[in-house]
Amino acid sequence: MKYKGPVFRKVLIANRGEIAVRITRTLHEMGIRTAAMYSDTDHKNLHVRMADEAHGIGPAVAKESYLNVERILDTAKRCGADAIHPGYGFLSENADFREACDRAGVAFIGPPASAMRVMGSKTGACAKMVEAGVLITPGGSATTLEEALATAERVGYPVMLKAAMGGGGKGMRLVHHPEELGAALERARSEALRAFGDGTVYIEKAILRPRHVEIQVLGDQDGNVVHLFERDCSIQRRHQKVVEETPCPIASPELIAKMGEVAVRGAQAVGYFSAGTFEFLLGQDGSFYFLEMNTRLQVEHPITEWVTGFDLVREMVRIAAGERRGYEQSAITRRGASIECRVYAEDPRRGFMPSPGRIEALRAPSGPWVRDDGGYYTGAAVPSDYDPQTAKLSVWGPNREIALARMRRALREYVVTGIDTNLRVPPEALEPRPRSARARTTPASSRSTNPTCSATPTFRRRTRRACLRRSRSRCTARRASLASRARRPSQERPQGRLGCSSTERA
Repeated sequence: MKYKGPVFRKVLIANRGEIAVRITRTLHEMGIRTAAMYSDTDHKNLHVRMADEAHGIGPAVAKESYLNVERILDTAKRCGADAIHPGYGFLSENADFREACDRAGVAFIGPPASAMRVMGSKTGACAKMVEAGVLITPGGSATTLEEALATAERVGYPVMLKAAMGGGGKGMRLVHHPEELGAALERARSEALRAFGDGTVYIEKAILRPRHVEIQVLGDQDGNVVHLFERDCSIQRRHQKVVEETPCPIASPELIAKMGEVAVRGAQAVGYFSAGTFEFLLGQDGSFYFLEMNTRLQVEHPITEWVTGFDLVREMVRIAAGERRGYEQSAITRRGASIECRVYAEDPRRGFMPSPGRIEALRAPSGPWVRDDGGYYTGAAVPSDYDPQTAKLSVWGPNREIALARMRRALREYVVTGIDTNLRVPPEALEPRPRSARARTTPASSRSTNPTCSATPTFRRRTRRACLRRSRSRCTARRASLASRARRPSQERPQGRLGCSSTERA
């Protein structure tokens, strides 16, 4: 359905957490009423409190609530919403959901189903990009073990197994030798089936030590597409992005312009409109290969907003309402540098295991050019049923050095108690400081930021050492405090709440 009409009166946000809060804020600025939806465990969450109205859609299990198409559309009908914004994750890249919205007469704030269907399949997307003249990473099908072995032999080891219908590191396995392929294929299929409902995987040549660079595109329903420059997402753990920045510290403006032209051409080839992202692997020699397209709003979109001044959610709403883009590529400029860090409810001391629970205290950083997109508040419960991301922190600076210093300062200000978070990782891990004169001459581009590994060895070592130092310092301080109290006479010890010493109370 190609919607043509005024900007919407009420929008149902088919998501939860920080992205639902972020969408709500822009819709309120546009004068649009918002309807939130929530599962049984989310009924007190921040996105519910901020919306103009909220509606329960089922139990905590995602497939019975946030992935239940019938319940979502029924909620939209009951609340009188004339549009749905899917955010990211859940049903945001589901072409069947988009088509169901069209049949129900509810506008979908996102791309057309045809583009989602083509680009949602990694293998289909690569085939389409080849037709459009876009260079892709060598690879092929892995329907059976025999086919997987033949494909891997053809492209050469090491290879990467990837889920055809999803992302976020689910269903990915790095394989170095033929004897490892069988077990890795089974694990990748099983993980992809659990995460996306489709166990199809394929093989790509593993490009070691690349940069993971993506291009933000934005197009209207009349076929006008522009790009909003790049984001470098090379710092990852378990194939999931942790830190993102723009501009890419090793890419020239000429290279980014070339990548942007390729992304625009790819979007036009599938009739794409709304916000979307083309992801590339950037080699050390400046060559780049198409990786995949995300047909939705990205988690890391705030850093693009920082440097360009665009509100991507606002643009998505305008485009879904049929408005023309209203600006040319030559008019789009960027200023300064921006960095984003994702905050997860995870415990670095236990291998970054999820750490659900109730937040006892929360103090988000603030100050000049600091933005915290959070989805929780003091006293809120972080459930174990969904992704452990609780917030994303982004900063802007006139250059990369100032942006890095601002991010380190903001991370030091961030306080969350009651749950464990990856804030235990020291801010210095963003940019390891050299320990020798030789190291000081090493350019940032030579540091390991390989997206095919869980995290760089330096990053892992610094994380472990920082956690150990903090634990030891706390234990030392505690022992000193107990020893000092033991040495004091009883009459000098602190008094209790009733004004009597512990001896008198006894």
